[in-house]
Amino acid sequence: MLEVRGLETGYGQRPVLRGIDFEVGDGEVVAILGANGAGKSTTLRCLAGLLPARRGKVVYCAQDITDAAPPDIVRKGIAMVPEGRQVFAHLTVLENLRLGAYIYKDEEAIRADLRKVYGMFPRLEEREKQSAGSLSGGEQQMLAMGRALMSRPKLLLLDEPSMGLSPILVAQTYATIADVHAAGTAVLVVEQNARMALKVADRAYVVEMGRITLSGTAEELQRNDGVRKAYLGEG
Repeated sequence: MLEVRGLETGYGQRPVLRGIDFEVGDGEVVAILGANGAGKSTTLRCLAGLLPARRGKVVYCAQDITDAAPPDIVRKGIAMVPEGRQVFAHLTVLENLRLGAYIYKDEEAIRADLRKVYGMFPRLEEREKQSAGSLSGGEQQMLAMGRALMSRPKLLLLDEPSMGLSPILVAQTYATIADVHAAGTAVLVVEQNARMALKVADRAYVVEMGRITLSGTAEELQRNDGVRKAYLGEG
C-alpha cells in the first residue's frame, strides 16, 4: 500500500530524515519506534504533505504522492491524527467531526459516517454539542481519531497517540486502534510507547537520528535485546 524510499527532509538548514526506507502493506499495522527527536513525527508530516520531501519517493497504491498537497493526499485515502490531538477547541465536537468529512458532499453518507464514529466513540455523541476544548485529554484523542475516520481513510497515520494519557486511556486508545484495523484500515503509528505499539503491530521499524536502524516483525523486535533495553525497560 505504501512504499517509502530514500526519504530525506528537515527544517531549514537542519536535516532530520536521512534517507529512510519502509513499507506498509495492505491491511497491516506498522509501528515506527524511536526516542524523542529521532524523526518519527517528521516522517508522518512528510507523508501527509505538511512538510516537503527534499529527496526520495513516497508511493501510495502505485501512485507517486511525494509532492502531493495535503488535500489531495486525504482524497487518495490517507488521514492523519496529529501529535497532541490538535482539535479545534472553539468548535463543537460535531463541528470537528464534520470538518473531517470536508471532501464529501453527500449529506446522507456523512450522517452514516457520523453514526459509525459515534458507535465507536459513544462519549463523543454524548458531548457532540460541547466545545472540543472542554473535553478531557482522552476524549480529545477520541475526537481526533473520529475526525480522521470521517474522511474514510484506507491508511490511518497516528502520531504519538498515547502521549499525555493515563495508562487506562492508553489501553483504550490502542483497543480502538485494533478495532479500526479489524474494520479494514491499514495503520501506521509512531510511538515512544514501544510496548503498546508492538502489541498491535504486525511489523515495526526503529528510527534513530533520522535513519532506520532495525526492522522486523513485532515479535522479533520484542525479543531483540537492544529494543528490550532501550524501549521496553527490560534487561
